[in-house]
Amino acid sequence: MLALVSWGLAAPVTAASGQRILVLGDSLSAEYGLARGSGWVALLQKQLAAEKPGVQVINASISGDTTSGGRSRLPALLQRHQPSHVVIELGGNDALRGLPMNMTQDNLLAMTKQAQAAGAQVLLLGMQMPPNYGLDMARQFEAAYAQVAKSQKAALVPFFLKGVGDDPEPLKWFQSDSIHPNEAAQPRMLANVWPTLKKQLK
Repeated sequence: MLALVSWGLAAPVTAASGQRILVLGDSLSAEYGLARGSGWVALLQKQLAAEKPGVQVINASISGDTTSGGRSRLPALLQRHQPSHVVIELGGNDALRGLPMNMTQDNLLAMTKQAQAAGAQVLLLGMQMPPNYGLDMARQFEAAYAQVAKSQKAALVPFFLKGVGDDPEPLKWFQSDSIHPNEAAQPRMLANVWPTLKKQLK
């Protein structure tokens, strides 16, 4: 997640109407180590084309990004793209770097408020800490997403990597670094997001 790879900083939106989904994430959403067009965000665009024609996806994900980075980038992205929906997929790098839990939660809260103040519906994609960090820390980290979602009445996917990171044989779903999901895992990741996101789309 720490490599600096970015894509999807699309040109400013000029359409006067229509729903636009801004994905603010890290390498899990930026196709790190994957063939272009095979990541879950690209698969989401295909899903939308089939089921919700006219909905646009702007992928503003940057590999290595933290909640602090996302928080600093979000205001400009909201102004530029005027999204109707914002999907926040950040926090994994905070955990890997051992950043303070209260800072991560505060950043998630600030981003959620910023997006809602701009008129967007928010979907938080929850993450989990690796077990070696300890059960107590893992519970606190998982709870941070739930607390922000509850306090702001935002939508939540409790664990974005469900069926991937918690699979009995997880290595088959990851690249050789054992951190980044492989191409085979991307449909599972989309399947975790789509039911909740679909409910938010009119």
